[in-house]
Amino acid sequence: MFVLNPHSPDLRFPPVELASPEGLLAIGGDLRAERLLEAYRRGIFPWYNEGQPILWWSPDPRAVLFPPKLKIARSLRKTLRAGKFTVTLDRNFSEVIRACAGPRRKNPGGGTWITPEMLDAYERLHQQGYAHSVEAWRDGRLAGGLYGVALGGIFFGESMFSQVADASKTAFAHLVRQLQRWEFSLIDCQMPSPHLESLGAESIRRRDYLAFLASALQLPTHDSPWRFDTDLTII
Repeated sequence: MFVLNPHSPDLRFPPVELASPEGLLAIGGDLRAERLLEAYRRGIFPWYNEGQPILWWSPDPRAVLFPPKLKIARSLRKTLRAGKFTVTLDRNFSEVIRACAGPRRKNPGGGTWITPEMLDAYERLHQQGYAHSVEAWRDGRLAGGLYGVALGGIFFGESMFSQVADASKTAFAHLVRQLQRWEFSLIDCQMPSPHLESLGAESIRRRDYLAFLASALQLPTHDSPWRFDTDLTII
């Protein structure tokens, strides 16, 4: 197992092909912005629970969503047409990431992988223009949303939450359509789940993911505060 030195200026990771069958590549290190961005550029992400060292992953296969393949189920389509939610970008990143962390603390016997250390790290990335949030509001209250990191033409989804039915799916649908407008080629969903698969996510081989990643990183990064295009069409 590769151990990263948190005090070393060397931010390099081992080749992802050396990851375990489960996708675990390395442990340790730190969550400084430079290391996080280097990880994303290499197809690696941090994921660990409270009380654990930082764990770095590069699973094979990889869950991704190609924006044109977004699936909008009939029930979600009905919600979108009804305009039940107001959806915004980068209006309240701090509230979104804390809401994403909150439900996990309520799991019996479980913690949250969005630790205070992670909260601080991603808020710094947001301040630097790399991490972004999507908010779904209802009656002036945050009802759901998601956050992630963007580099070039790829969005690395990190977590989503929902306090009201279809709130996070509504936020996600708006995000995908905006990313499609900006010619993003890929959304990294990291690990497969039925929820993401219902929205169009699929699993691809890691080597194929890395090829898509390399191509997407050639595009310029949208590092200013994000806003939806006023003429954006969702359905």
